[in-house]
Amino acid sequence: MPKLKKHLKLRADIIRSARSFFYNKGYLEVETPLRIPAPAPETFIDAVETGDFFLQASPELCMKRLLSSGYKRIFQICRCFRQAERGEKHLPEFTMLEWYTANSNYLDMMEQCEDLIRKITRNTGFGGQIKYQGKKISLAHPWDRMSVAQAFEKFSSVSMQTALEQDRLDEIIGLEIEPNLGLEKPLFLYDYPASSGALAKLKPDNSNFAERFELYISGIELCNAFSELTDPDEQRERFEHEIRVRRLSGKKEYPMPGKFLDALHFMPEASGNALGVDRLVMLFADTAEIDDVVAFTPEDL
Repeated sequence: MPKLKKHLKLRADIIRSARSFFYNKGYLEVETPLRIPAPAPETFIDAVETGDFFLQASPELCMKRLLSSGYKRIFQICRCFRQAERGEKHLPEFTMLEWYTANSNYLDMMEQCEDLIRKITRNTGFGGQIKYQGKKISLAHPWDRMSVAQAFEKFSSVSMQTALEQDRLDEIIGLEIEPNLGLEKPLFLYDYPASSGALAKLKPDNSNFAERFELYISGIELCNAFSELTDPDEQRERFEHEIRVRRLSGKKEYPMPGKFLDALHFMPEASGNALGVDRLVMLFADTAEIDDVVAFTPEDL
């Protein structure tokens, strides 16, 4: 229990520091409903049903509706829920820090993300580096960047094209690429294949890739971010594709989030980021088990 008490204190300090970061930059903290009528119909994310509604897997759709209503800088720290997610780094109920910035893109968001975590590090007494599982990780600016294509060339046993054709992209990234990322300094893995960014804007000079990145520290994926797709017609087509894939895979079909699509007509260009708070605390607490940084696990209840 002394270790848990220490970790919960660290967790509170990290969340407090994150809030301070956004308040000082003029962001509005918002709260959106946990129960929603229609989640984003993504192939590999299964929402938890609650009556005729669903528990949110992410506050993304509602937060983008707020962006479309004129709010330019918003953030939220909230609980999210996903079915069948349990492991050393996964919980079916977890804490997400999600924020959106109008008139920005994923490159701007990389800078914001780095600034946020470096600020949290300083505020919690870690200085310019952290130590995780016996290895020192420098947080000195600038952090490393590598495209998904480059990562496949360097670390994978198969080409990115082969992984896509075999529908094994996420598997190969998880098993062969992720363990090599961010071992000495945090690394942004960016420019994912277009099929891996259901709500992301495609690169204007190469529509085969989406303006999406994930941040890795010591092989741990911390966040998922992208330049937001604002074309409602294109977004509807992508959702329809995801719904078809879910149907063919025998997964539950989710309703089309019509009010979200209607709001996209008014949404400005923006970038967004979803950061796993529990995993961030794991890194600072130097533990490989997500159970060590939460007050209760599902098995405790």
